[in-house]
Amino acid sequence: MKNHGLGDWIHRRRVRSRGQTALISATGEQTYDELADRIDQLANALADRGIKPGDRVAYLGENSASFIETLFSVGSLGAVFVPLNTRLAPPEVQFALRDSGAKMLVSSTTLQLLAAAGSRETAVERVVTVEDGPPERGESLEFPVPAEAFEDVLSSGTLDRPDVEVSHEDLAVILYTSGTTGNPKGAMLTHGNLTWNAINVLTDFDIASSNVALMIAPLFHVAALGQGTLPVLLKGGCVILERRFQPGRVLALIEEHGVTNISGVPTTFQLLCEHPDWDSTDISSLRNLTCGGSAVPLRVLEAYEDRGLAFTMGYGMTETSPGATSLPPAYSRSKQGSGGLPHFHTDVRVVDADGEPCAPGEVGEIQVHGPNVIAEYWNRPDATASSFVRDENATWLKTGDMGYFDDEGFLFISDRLKDMIISGGENIYPAQVEQQISSLEAVAAVAVIGVEDTKWGEVPRALIEVRQGHELTEEEVLNHLDGKLARYKVPKSVVFVESMPRTASGKIRKPDLRKMYAK
Repeated sequence: MKNHGLGDWIHRRRVRSRGQTALISATGEQTYDELADRIDQLANALADRGIKPGDRVAYLGENSASFIETLFSVGSLGAVFVPLNTRLAPPEVQFALRDSGAKMLVSSTTLQLLAAAGSRETAVERVVTVEDGPPERGESLEFPVPAEAFEDVLSSGTLDRPDVEVSHEDLAVILYTSGTTGNPKGAMLTHGNLTWNAINVLTDFDIASSNVALMIAPLFHVAALGQGTLPVLLKGGCVILERRFQPGRVLALIEEHGVTNISGVPTTFQLLCEHPDWDSTDISSLRNLTCGGSAVPLRVLEAYEDRGLAFTMGYGMTETSPGATSLPPAYSRSKQGSGGLPHFHTDVRVVDADGEPCAPGEVGEIQVHGPNVIAEYWNRPDATASSFVRDENATWLKTGDMGYFDDEGFLFISDRLKDMIISGGENIYPAQVEQQISSLEAVAAVAVIGVEDTKWGEVPRALIEVRQGHELTEEEVLNHLDGKLARYKVPKSVVFVESMPRTASGKIRKPDLRKMYAK
């Protein structure tokens, strides 16, 4: 076969895992051989509808079997999968579709209003709808292009195995990351990037074909896809796909299916251990608890330790597919707060402003190199040029994060150079929010900072200086943002200030604002 990428994984796995369950979702259970057949059918159906190598196929929907089937079918054809965040506003969906030049959009019926609005005036030629519930209510549910039902499309395809040449260097997925200065950037993840990331996971974690991974985080995030789902399928394990996180249901699923793997953010694990069913649920099957986004609070750590469980924590980003470092469970207490050690096949360094390696304990910028690291951004040569640095031995991704190694080689994150806010595992870049708020006539200056929140870790707060002679209320600001940004990006509070602290060059001093208003 010519396909050495993701698209052929399930076909190669079906012989080794025939009859074994690959997926459990709202539509039932699928064995590896059943999943392989559906992937082949869908791939041939998409080819019949004009999808060729290099074409982009976008997906807008919650966790489902159709998400996985579309991902692997698109890979079978050498085309490019573009998963979209379901929490985006219509203009944000429209930007991603335009920027990627997606030729087809696969979308769930429950998000039909968002899909219809977001696909207007884009390159999308056809929409495929996944039946997963009634459509949203709205002004217009009509698509601007022809639409077909997912199952009708799939059933029209033959069972022939596609024979398309795909290498590890070929583009597999475009994932959009929040922009630091406005629009998001499309990270170009190759088949090799995702394969090597999966190899890192299989090397550093105890993953077996008997594992049952419960995916409660959305697959359009690279952590759920790259760290949670793909390595388990590569190994021949079972993946349970949940559309949304419900603590009580998660506990019931752990007991019912003998779940071994769960990944999430600190809020996820906090809500589980605070649920009334926590003490009465049999969670003895759990083996791998992976947490990212920020450190696990001590009280949450202790709640799991009381049940004989420890966490694997890690550090990474979309550009690293996403693993850069991981903290083995044995060190969850002694190295609490650490991102861990570099993944087995990945190099991580900390450098000063001159690019020289920092000594242990010395804070500098974190940079990453390895076969799991992207080489460029989609249509953004400027972002590519500013995000990578080359030395005589390798090309390094400049993460923009500040940190240090301790004397045993464990990485600690000390600050975010780009002021990014992490709220419930979602990345929020203040510049994008500030750009929208500053469009209000009454705004003289605006700064968005993160403030601590017991549930989400951090939430955004907008600090606004009102123009002389104008008036502005918090309600007016929030109403202005409604529909323009994903809800998690909208500030949870607005504070009006008389003036902004500024540097000699006129830049707003955010560290000063945090000291004054982040409480």
